[in-house]
Amino acid sequence: MRVLAAITLAGVSLLSTAVPASAADDPARQVVVRDGETKPVYDYAKAVREQVYVETPVDSDRDGKRDRVAVYVTRPKETDGGLKVASIIEPSPYFGGTIDAPYHPADVTDVPRISPWSPPTGPQPPVNYNRVYYDNYFVSRGYAVLSANTLGTGDSDGCPSAIGPEEKTGMKTVVEWLTGKAKAFTKDGKEVKASWSTGNVAMAGKSYDGTLPVAVASTGVKGLKTIVSISGIASWYDYYRAEGGVVSPGGYVGEDADLHAKVVLTRKNPEVCAGPIHEMEKAMDRVSGDYNAFWDQRNFAKDLGNYHGSVFQVAGINDWNVKPKNFTDLWEALGRNDITRKLWLHQAAHDDPLYVAQQSWLDAVHQWFDHELYGVRNNVLRQPKVHFETAPGKWTDYRDYPEPGARDITLRFGASHGDQPGVLGPWWVPGSGRRQGFVDDPARTADSLVAAQDKADPNRLLYVSDPLPKDVRISGTPEISVRASVDGKSPYLSALLVDYGTDQRITGFGPTKDTWCFGDTLGADSGCRPKYAYTTAQTPYDVISRGWLDVRNRHSDSRTEPVQAGRTYSFDWELQPRQYQLKAGHRLGVVLLVTDRDYTLHYPAGTKVSVTLGESSIRLPVVG
Repeated sequence: MRVLAAITLAGVSLLSTAVPASAADDPARQVVVRDGETKPVYDYAKAVREQVYVETPVDSDRDGKRDRVAVYVTRPKETDGGLKVASIIEPSPYFGGTIDAPYHPADVTDVPRISPWSPPTGPQPPVNYNRVYYDNYFVSRGYAVLSANTLGTGDSDGCPSAIGPEEKTGMKTVVEWLTGKAKAFTKDGKEVKASWSTGNVAMAGKSYDGTLPVAVASTGVKGLKTIVSISGIASWYDYYRAEGGVVSPGGYVGEDADLHAKVVLTRKNPEVCAGPIHEMEKAMDRVSGDYNAFWDQRNFAKDLGNYHGSVFQVAGINDWNVKPKNFTDLWEALGRNDITRKLWLHQAAHDDPLYVAQQSWLDAVHQWFDHELYGVRNNVLRQPKVHFETAPGKWTDYRDYPEPGARDITLRFGASHGDQPGVLGPWWVPGSGRRQGFVDDPARTADSLVAAQDKADPNRLLYVSDPLPKDVRISGTPEISVRASVDGKSPYLSALLVDYGTDQRITGFGPTKDTWCFGDTLGADSGCRPKYAYTTAQTPYDVISRGWLDVRNRHSDSRTEPVQAGRTYSFDWELQPRQYQLKAGHRLGVVLLVTDRDYTLHYPAGTKVSVTLGESSIRLPVVG
């Protein structure tokens, strides 16, 4: 953990320009800090609003000129008179809107899977610099908030690339402009310097916008003191692939890295990006699903040792877009590199904590920015490292994730009296050494294969435990180990971990008719938002976790090795990490299948799987 200390020389703090109000000069010269926080003393309506174009060292559209990143700056008007402030960058490809692009086909046939595509023609969507909410809250408290278009989007030059090296460098250059290491210009070519910047910079955002800060942090750029990554990822491979298999974000089968570049290609003259995007489509290798140089360039976790700042990470434990593995990969990479880190986990899905926790979130991120960018002495780093929403509106603190004290138990797959459903047992199980099989039907949904828990089904295998004698929590990453033969066209093995037992469960999270206001409003840039609430319903089961393997990648996600029909292999793969409370009286179930329709590709029906009982199992990390 970093130790923050105020180092002074000749009476001037080298850590921060912010001082307690009792000792501060006029707010026009010093950001005001009182009671351990920056105070809202600046007029948001009178803030300076300007657009600049930061010149990068890359030429991603190959026109012989350096790409420029368009940045919209909002800063207190006092910064024109000598006030220096810290900066919060909101990086995004979405300020220019999105455009339609065809998904890749989910059904695998003998027809080539690379579909024809041409850049959009006609007028592009208008650029809208309405920020998320940081400007509404933080500009009045003495921060500059910058909205930065990624390359190839909105008013920027260049080409989008799912945060490839050039896109990453482009956003890094915005930080360098704020530290005096790069140049920016007005639209008519006049150079603009960030003379108002303290050189202390944060980046913050959600989803793609929460991944960009991770990418820039991995460069080790000086001046980037902290990032707030909400539903961000550490590696694109683990978003669009899994254990060598092509896997989509939940419900978006057919999406891939190139598709994202296509839908945000909102720059002028988009046709100049046709070549680079076609190269992306080929390089990402949607046929084998192997980890390769394309994905390695987009693996930011391996380079986080370059970063010397801090990270406030947020994720939805029920997010199947940015899946649980995506948040744990980042969290673990931060830990390996001894990076100061804090984690909020909530029960919603792909949602911003502003809607989950409202003012509590703003208070937390306010403390974080004040401490990391202005050196304000508060207790933010003395608070528990992990803040977890155990139930709607109920939060518990932990020292880490997974929970310290979690231990592994192994449950083996065995036969029951009627063969199916089978049983889960910790030691010897009936039918050990016998084989059980099923045949893949890619038209079946996972829910249809999970729901019938008391009878056999020809398209899956199901193993169920005895009722649990007491409450127990899963905290960490379950792992499946299967001895099986696979015979057919589909290379997938999929597994679902299921909580069987009727209970009141969360079924959604969305806006209500009520609103609340937290910050300043100017025109369409509102400091008010709708209140959100969870919805619940009584359901007979819940899919706790799921995981996928391309059996051809049984030894490495970067190497495809064919399997021989009829031959038995050992297959091991991880399910998605979870923090999940199981109740006494419920039963655990494991469902084995081939096609997980909402995530995997759909190969022709008929792949046969034969599993050896007793030699196949699931390992669960549990507490209690």
